[in-house]
Amino acid sequence: MVSGIAGVSAPSGPAAEAARLVCAEYADDALYHHSLRSYFFGAAWAQARGLEFDRELLFVSALLHDLALTAPFDSHTLPFEEAGGHLARVFTAGLGWPAERRDRAAELIVLHMRDDVAPEVDLESRLLQVGTSADVSGTGLEAFDPSFTEALVAAFPRLGFAGAFVGLFRDQARRKPGCAAAALVAGDWPGRTAAHPLDRR
Repeated sequence: MVSGIAGVSAPSGPAAEAARLVCAEYADDALYHHSLRSYFFGAAWAQARGLEFDRELLFVSALLHDLALTAPFDSHTLPFEEAGGHLARVFTAGLGWPAERRDRAAELIVLHMRDDVAPEVDLESRLLQVGTSADVSGTGLEAFDPSFTEALVAAFPRLGFAGAFVGLFRDQARRKPGCAAAALVAGDWPGRTAAHPLDRR
C-alpha cells in the first residue's frame, strides 16, 4: 500500500490497492511512479486550497490513466486516453462500482488530455489535469512547496521518465495523427517535457 507523502494521504481499501497493483504490474517503474506522482500532485493542490474531493476516484483514475500506453492495452484506433477510459470502466466494473461511478473514472482519464476543466465544474477531473501537467511538463509546478516536490520525487524517482514518455507520445502521434498526443508532439511540449525542472535537480 501507498500511505502518503508530506502530509498528503492516499486512500486505503481494495479499490485503491487493486489499481496500484495493476499499474505496478503493467507499467514500467517510470510510468508507475508518474501515475503515483500525478495523484499526489493533484491531491496536494486540492488540500492547499481546502477543497474536498473524492480521493478514491482520483487515485484509481490516476493509477489507470496511462495504462493504454502499454502494449497489452494499446488501441490501434482509439487515442490512448479514450482506450484508457474503456479500461477504467472494465476495471471498476470488477470492483462492483455502479455505472455512474465507472463513467466518472473513464471521464477523468479522457479529460486529462482535453482543455482545462474548471474545478468548480468537475473537481476530480481538474485535479488529474493538474497532477499530470505538473509531473509531465512542469506546468503549474511553482504552485507546490519545494519540500513537497522533493519528498515526492524521493519516494517515487523519475527514472528517466521524461524521455521515455515523449517517446510514447511520438509513437501515438505516428500511428494516430489526429489524436491529442499528436497535437502536443507537434508543438513545444516535447522540449518542455525534456526540460522538466525536477529532472535538473
